[in-house]
Amino acid sequence: MKLCILGGGGFRTPYVYQALLRDQGSPRVEEVALYDVDEARLHTMVAILTELAAGFPDAPRLVPTTSLEKAVEGSDFIFAAIRVGGLEGRRCDEHVALDLNVLGQETTGPGGLAYALRTVPVMVNMAKVIKDLAPNAYFLNFTNPAGIITEAMQSVLGDRVLGICDTPSGLGRRVAGLLGLDHTRVQMDYVGLNHLGWMRRVMYDGRDVLPELLADDEKLGLMEEGLVFGTDWIRTLGVIPNEYLFYYYFNRDAVRSIVDSRLTRGDFLKETQGAFYERAAAAGNGVADLWRETVDARSASYMAEAKGGEQGDPATERERETDPSHQGYAGVALGVMAAISRNERATMILNVRNRGAVEGMPHDAVVEIPTTVDANGVHPLAVDRQPELDQIGLLQQVKAVERHTIAAAMTGSKSEALKAFALHPLVDSVSVARDLLSGYIDRIPEVAAVLTK
Repeated sequence: MKLCILGGGGFRTPYVYQALLRDQGSPRVEEVALYDVDEARLHTMVAILTELAAGFPDAPRLVPTTSLEKAVEGSDFIFAAIRVGGLEGRRCDEHVALDLNVLGQETTGPGGLAYALRTVPVMVNMAKVIKDLAPNAYFLNFTNPAGIITEAMQSVLGDRVLGICDTPSGLGRRVAGLLGLDHTRVQMDYVGLNHLGWMRRVMYDGRDVLPELLADDEKLGLMEEGLVFGTDWIRTLGVIPNEYLFYYYFNRDAVRSIVDSRLTRGDFLKETQGAFYERAAAAGNGVADLWRETVDARSASYMAEAKGGEQGDPATERERETDPSHQGYAGVALGVMAAISRNERATMILNVRNRGAVEGMPHDAVVEIPTTVDANGVHPLAVDRQPELDQIGLLQQVKAVERHTIAAAMTGSKSEALKAFALHPLVDSVSVARDLLSGYIDRIPEVAAVLTK
């Protein structure tokens, strides 16, 4: 099989390749096309992957290219993790909002909308190329904001586009681990949108073990979510929220923490990743170890603002899964590939079309819910228990915002973009929304190029 990775010079690529190296099933990926617009990064990534492949005589061959058509043609599966506007664009996503005392974050709030505005047209154009050159390929989207991008691309490729996120599955594994249970036998009752959802039940051999965790002060306090939200608030909710809901439940605290910090996440990544690629270009042997060191530093202070820390502060450590077989996004994506190509039926939490699974959400809206995957495609599972009133209200409002954002990106309408910003619950001000819109147009050329009407 052929796998194409769009954004192949990016940091997630080695995770995917390592998972492919360990995979001994059949059929398996024999060719990996790496597409990127940056030739230098492609060269660096090939060097890293070549080192990782040492000792694997049957490693998938690498085909780096700056030609989208060459990369896509004949692919069986396509992964995408691209960043339109680069890390400077991400910095502007954050700082334009923070200057107005509004959350700046690449997937949640106005920063995520600005990111989507410039990314949707690029991804939809890629979808059109894929439809022509690889019409039977499944497209596994990692590009943020994952829910918005996935829904926009489905207008071209339909159900063959899936959004991938490892946060829900990682949460389920960690719950099982704390309770001493086999995570492969756990079923998760999860509902939401990407980076906006709730784990309501964790089923194990026919019983819900989540109440057991919620009642255990020590175990709940060991969880990342216990630290981020506080155990009392989690018990009040009676569910475990996705960590990104911190930005909704503790919005003012988050904004204040980020404004007061020395660096935003985008500042930190631009500084560290820029240094990495400079060092990697001259590293020679050992470039894979340099990548590992950089990834460790990158992961250590993830969502530092949720814990009162700062980006780059080694004292701000987040709970991370240590089993390399999980591989985060890569593990979920490889699970989807195996389910489809080998008919190894599996159920996982994915971003897929709703198709009536969640009442009160549009039929064709992308939601994040348990989904069965097999050789016949993807099959969203009906939600046994519908979301609570506060949950469905938030989901509906954010989905409306996402759809205004897609409309703005596809038509160039500033009016649609203004609606998206003004109606977002983390903005809640038309005046601030106007300032956000003008700020993003002024600061980010890729946004200005989209919003022309």
